[in-house]
Amino acid sequence: MGAETDVVNGGLTRRRACMCTKDDFLPEESFRSWGNYVNALKQTPARFMDRMLTRSSLEAELEVKARSGHEMKKTLSWWDLMWFGMGAVIGAGIFVLTGLEAREDAGPSVVLSFAISGLSAMLSVFCYTEFAVEIPVAGGSFAYLRVELGDFVAFVAAGNILLEYVIGGAAVARAWTSYFATLCNQKPETFRIHVHALTEGYNELDPISVGIIIIVCIVAVLSTKGSSRLNYIASIVHIIVIAFIIICGLIKADTHNYIPFAPFGPRGIFKASAVLFFAYIGFDAVSTMAEETKNPARDIPIGLVGSMVITTVIYCMLAVTLCLMVPYTGIDVDAPFSRAFVSVGWSWGQYIVAAGALKGMTSVLLVSAVGQARYLTHIARTHMMPPWFAKVDPKTGTPIIATIAMLAATAVISLFTQLSILSNLLSISTLFIFMLVAVALLVRRYYVSGETSNANRNKLIIFLALIVGSSCVTAAYWGISEKGWIAYCITVPIWVLSTAGIRLFVPQAHNPKLWGVPLVPWLPSASIAINIFLLGSIDRDSFIRFAAWTALLLVYYLFFGLHASFDTAKAYDDERTFRKAEEGAAPATISSVDGAVGRNAPTTPIN
Repeated sequence: MGAETDVVNGGLTRRRACMCTKDDFLPEESFRSWGNYVNALKQTPARFMDRMLTRSSLEAELEVKARSGHEMKKTLSWWDLMWFGMGAVIGAGIFVLTGLEAREDAGPSVVLSFAISGLSAMLSVFCYTEFAVEIPVAGGSFAYLRVELGDFVAFVAAGNILLEYVIGGAAVARAWTSYFATLCNQKPETFRIHVHALTEGYNELDPISVGIIIIVCIVAVLSTKGSSRLNYIASIVHIIVIAFIIICGLIKADTHNYIPFAPFGPRGIFKASAVLFFAYIGFDAVSTMAEETKNPARDIPIGLVGSMVITTVIYCMLAVTLCLMVPYTGIDVDAPFSRAFVSVGWSWGQYIVAAGALKGMTSVLLVSAVGQARYLTHIARTHMMPPWFAKVDPKTGTPIIATIAMLAATAVISLFTQLSILSNLLSISTLFIFMLVAVALLVRRYYVSGETSNANRNKLIIFLALIVGSSCVTAAYWGISEKGWIAYCITVPIWVLSTAGIRLFVPQAHNPKLWGVPLVPWLPSASIAINIFLLGSIDRDSFIRFAAWTALLLVYYLFFGLHASFDTAKAYDDERTFRKAEEGAAPATISSVDGAVGRNAPTTPIN
């Protein structure tokens, strides 16, 4: 490989591109020596408070792109984003989890579960669009949360974002094996290796899932535009197969299979909805491509909202078709649509369905690979993760190191862990992140540092606390009370009055210039409520795994991420101050960067 030129402390150094040094991972002042590190640990409480109360800025998020060495290429249009959106979403969720949830939790009313999950996802999509247009960087929700809720909250979300992508990719890869087995007229167990010495749920090794992840990794690192074209072709084939399933499935429909419609009642519908939210995961990957989009203000809203509307309609139609073809008690949980055609006497149809499902899940893996690498790239730019992961290859214009690292972790998880374990844990991480993004949007609209008065800031904090608190109590009450209803008469009015309180008593401090979410504060507040409510329907073991992962994140943050990001932020502030002084101007907010409006200094404490 050729030599690579890096900028280090204002100077240039040349080194071989294939070589790594300590500075690639821990270049900050706090890690220069053991003495520095011990001194940094002693300052942990003060630094933690600094990062807790410090918000990034639009200018800072845009400028950290330079830390990747090379820019990503702007090659994507709204058409690319729409197909990326559908390619990211339509996969294992619909082709595998539909059968599992219809059989175990919802029955034919699984169509309502998809509609509820789709509504929640659509609300989150609107929240994402405003951020993606005004903060067009690869960091997605991590960058949005850094700007509005501060470094610490962004880091916790970042860890769960990475977990979401790793688990999501692993779940899809294992589902890929199930449909590949159907295509080969075999059971999925035939292609998995049973290891009795391992714990139940982790003892069915899946080498085929690892193989497909390796292939996807190679495609993802070569070219974003190439990935888009491959996804475009695969998605067209996928839509044709979906049309085949719906048309041919309805020909063999039996309305008697829709009786009873909701055998598990409302609780089963919402329980299935919480799990089926997994089927909508992936659209946030599209927001990470804002940095590579030609016209973010136009392309991102059209691409995100358009793909979500189409996806929700397709999901509901497929759910109706499946439950009309087969009684919910007879649905095959591994490959429900393929086996449904066998059960109605059209065995040849299972091969078409299996091939289409494989195409769809391959697209999901590809878009996921592109999105997760860009998340890790932007997180590494802030030094919350080692900056080595932020490097962009000058030839391909893609973050090769981040892509390989994320897909390696995905491959390990997919090799061991069953789909049922992955789907529940994945839904928790995703719902948690989407809830935070909705909170961040309300903060963005109603709080601007230096402009919003203390009284209005305090009112906003109180109303937000009431919205989140009432939503949490509602979700908890739903989870523990089978037939109770009294608590809802208290919590729901509190949510309504708190949202109305923001609308009436807190003046809006920021108006989006290019694209804005409609019905603020009601839409983001509703997103907070429904995301938290769906969390109340997820099993306890998944919450335990989520808590364990979050605890692990905190350990890493306190010993490494906190000090690295603190040093990086201070170095950025010093460099910016020096540059402004050298230019003969006092440090000031840049009002417009790449068409987006800046609002506060690069690291602005919340007073």
